[in-house]
Amino acid sequence: MRFALISALAALLGSAHALTSTLQQVTNFGTNPSGAGMYIYVPTKLAVNPPIIVAIHYCTGTGQAYFQGTQWATQADAKGFIVIYPSSPRSGGCWDVASKASLTHNGGSDSLAIVNMAKYAKQQYNGGSIYVTGTSSGAMMTNVLAAAYPDVFVAAAAFSGVPAHCFADPAGTTPAGSATPYWNSNCSTGATSKTAAEWAALVQSSYPGYTGARPKMQIWHGSADDLLSWKNYDEAIKQWTGVFGLSQTPTSVQQNTPLTGYTKSSYGTQVVGYYAQGVGHTVPERVNDVIDWFGLTNLTPGGSLTTTTTTTTTTTTNRPPVTTTTTQTFPTDPSVCTVTYQAPAVTVTAPGQTVTVTVSSGTTQPPVTTTTATTNPPTGGNCAARYGQW
Repeated sequence: MRFALISALAALLGSAHALTSTLQQVTNFGTNPSGAGMYIYVPTKLAVNPPIIVAIHYCTGTGQAYFQGTQWATQADAKGFIVIYPSSPRSGGCWDVASKASLTHNGGSDSLAIVNMAKYAKQQYNGGSIYVTGTSSGAMMTNVLAAAYPDVFVAAAAFSGVPAHCFADPAGTTPAGSATPYWNSNCSTGATSKTAAEWAALVQSSYPGYTGARPKMQIWHGSADDLLSWKNYDEAIKQWTGVFGLSQTPTSVQQNTPLTGYTKSSYGTQVVGYYAQGVGHTVPERVNDVIDWFGLTNLTPGGSLTTTTTTTTTTTTNRPPVTTTTTQTFPTDPSVCTVTYQAPAVTVTAPGQTVTVTVSSGTTQPPVTTTTATTNPPTGGNCAARYGQW
């Protein structure tokens, strides 16, 4: 399998960079309805309220193999987050993404076991937000967890998976604890197609009555995938845009992003898809792109995730209207000329004319400034100099 080769190479490359800690197995994390294994990597130095990332392996894989074959632990050292590597209890290494128990909130099976791992880590390490990612069968489980436990996960990234409920056992004949989970050929070959509304309804059925926030979704798939058809990319996009009530027309499309042959399609800020031309099963995990999607790029050990909110408050002082009445009598001056006084404009054309000016301002207006004209204007000069301006 292509991923196995990539994992082996990644492990060799990663061996050159020593980790600050080691992978540990946890057996007492709480209710474990399927007997799934929990492995956790906790770097020596954590961020404040460290985020928790659940990284789920492919069929034939294990938690230990996913730890060795991906760069999540290396990035955990660099960022200060915690990584959980669940391990399938089945000999084939696949996850139960077909039974009603696993597809239902608090229903049991693998999905509940993984959620309890995450909750344990959050409590044990005073953790922060929880995220989930996975490859192949792990990507299928990523979609299932996002659908059934939206109250637990805040963001997800699925590499070469299928929509939630796509692999469901229609007859319900495969027990949740089966050694070989149900394989849905209609889904794997891309024969299962639904409308966005139909897919969204299946997500909502995973947690009936839930009205809270849902995790934003990042979907990756290759056009040459011969195990889980590329058509499942389109179906997953339909599902999650349907859940969020978004148009299936991307708000932006970027070619050759993040690699040549990859097309990034964004649907607002809640759904993004990467379609990899010529890439088979599976699309290699792009850890840094996922970290960016999770909003953890600037996280550092000892640091914390911060949200900066700038609030601009404009205070308007209301006051009653101000009325200023000024009466001014100008002395007789044989050389008087026409003078215009301002605010408001009043014209004086004869000596000794009485001028009454009323200046009013309503509420929220700037303060009234009153300038009084000279009562004894100087002789000579121009009118403005002699009488001033009001």
